[in-house]
Amino acid sequence: MTKQAIIEHTIEVINQLPEDKAVEIAEFADLLIKVANREDKAIERMKRIRELKEELTFDSDVQSLASGQSFDFLKDEEDLYTIADLKEVYAKR
Repeated sequence: MTKQAIIEHTIEVINQLPEDKAVEIAEFADLLIKVANREDKAIERMKRIRELKEELTFDSDVQSLASGQSFDFLKDEEDLYTIADLKEVYAKR
């Protein structure tokens, strides 16, 4: 059954009901829409939480690499440039 056929059938059924029952069906339909919207929002929030978790994990991994011994060899390397080599200074320290 197509969505349009379901809608037409539902309208036929609602037209046969007393007004108070038709109101109940309308309220229930409103509730279904609210629940669906909440579910959509919850799914979006979960996606955002997952993204943030991945960012934190990445940041943590980068920090672990930087704080490890991987770059220790740079500590002993002489500086190739000094402040005097700058052609233009944008901010003073």
